[in-house]
Amino acid sequence: MPRFLLISDFNAQPLADFLHNPEPDPICEIRLAPFGQVIQCLLEIAAGKTESAEYDGVIVWARPEAIVSGDEIIAAAARVKHLFFVTWCEPYYRRNFGIWSMRAEGSRLALMKENAALCGRLAEQPNIFILNSNSWFAAAGRKAWSPKLWYLAKIPFSPEVFQAAAEDFKAALRAIQGRSRKVIVVDLDDTLWGGIAGEVGWENVRLGGHDAIGEAFVDFQKALKALSEAGVVLAIVSKNEEAVALEVIDKNSEMILRRSDFATWRINWTDKAQNIVDIANELNLDLSSVVYIDDSPAERNRIRTALPAVAVPEWPQDIFLYPSSLMELPYFDKAAITDEDRKRSSMYVVDRERSQTKQRFQSVQDWLESLEMEVSVESLSRSNLARAAQLFNKTNQMNLATRRLSETELLNWAEANGNELRVFRVSDKFGDYGLTGIVGLELNGGHALIRDYLLSCRVMGRGVEQLMLAMAIDAARSRGASEIHAQYIPTSKNAPCLSFFKDVSKFDCASDRLFKWLVREDYPLPHHIKVET
Repeated sequence: MPRFLLISDFNAQPLADFLHNPEPDPICEIRLAPFGQVIQCLLEIAAGKTESAEYDGVIVWARPEAIVSGDEIIAAAARVKHLFFVTWCEPYYRRNFGIWSMRAEGSRLALMKENAALCGRLAEQPNIFILNSNSWFAAAGRKAWSPKLWYLAKIPFSPEVFQAAAEDFKAALRAIQGRSRKVIVVDLDDTLWGGIAGEVGWENVRLGGHDAIGEAFVDFQKALKALSEAGVVLAIVSKNEEAVALEVIDKNSEMILRRSDFATWRINWTDKAQNIVDIANELNLDLSSVVYIDDSPAERNRIRTALPAVAVPEWPQDIFLYPSSLMELPYFDKAAITDEDRKRSSMYVVDRERSQTKQRFQSVQDWLESLEMEVSVESLSRSNLARAAQLFNKTNQMNLATRRLSETELLNWAEANGNELRVFRVSDKFGDYGLTGIVGLELNGGHALIRDYLLSCRVMGRGVEQLMLAMAIDAARSRGASEIHAQYIPTSKNAPCLSFFKDVSKFDCASDRLFKWLVREDYPLPHHIKVET
């Protein structure tokens, strides 16, 4: 259970209560800092007087007058794993003399400038995360502020605000932990467009044009496209004739999404639950990564019952609410958006083409050699830190130790004496996989330990696993080590990593969890991969 210190200049017990609720996950344990001592608490954390190791992070939610500058926040953040800062929002009833407040000397414009300046400074720190409070107050409307609760209990906001804040915070926490959903599976008829394609034809579905409903479907597709461009993978499950449905996607000029936007699809008359399982297997992702959107209540209930790990949001009957309903879903929060995220959808599309070529070869080795794979090996740096931290926090299957580290923690570990961390970028003749592998070494005299070994599922089984071990052995040899060990730490999801070390790695198996290699012995390199260091 994650533990947080909550620092505020008001009574924040309602937020602590909502954060401790089991739904939505995770349950958080909250300790309230002394009331109203915001700066004092931050200074004590920065000075090491507060045992910050007891907490997974700190939440700072205070009124503007309680924050002198960002210096105290930044100094405190250097001592904690994560720090969350809540932006300021002015009460609706504070008119501040109306239009004057937005002039250069006006109080409202001044607050907006201070808000923006402070957020700009804090956003430069990789372990500080900013929570935008505007949406919480907008959702609660005129009920957001409660003068009565303030005077009676020093609680300035309504329960609706605290509940929205807790939901946003938990979504942010899931993103940092690498537990955001990765795939949206959508139905087609009356979900992606209006009407049944098999009845009205590709040219007559309701989509765009001078049609309010058609415009709503186009905006829904635009919202899906935006998520796709930020790294969320799109797929289709529809009970339909495949040729008919694809004709709409290919030929209708109002379509925003085209074939190339979807990683895969199952357009047939098979049970949708089985189709979703097949898609998850094809993409090598857990069902817990999937969100399913369908206009049919019966189909939604079917998926909820058959596949409880899949998120199935209740979908509005009102088509005009489709775009906003998608945009408010709490499943896709990200701590950072990397180049790999932006390319992810196209990577899956290319991988579909890559896999189709496999059928033309008599052996897997022949297919691998035809790919013309290249691997670039780099040390950890500021330029690849965000993606490396992302891999640490989301990779499950091929992960030796499954450590979860923030950017700051990862960089500090890599820079510590005796440690070495290398990242691996993979490409082939079809395209770029991006940064997909990491090896972290701890070197101590004649012994080296592979502390971290993780690889994206998208390149598993193509020889990169062996190449990473070869590079680790070379690094250990260059540092004077005589033996290199790999310690497997089991989780519920990393059995593939154990299978690799037992059956493929060629390391000696000292026990079920400990593997070793004598550094003086050459390690067999996969000859179909070109290496650049």
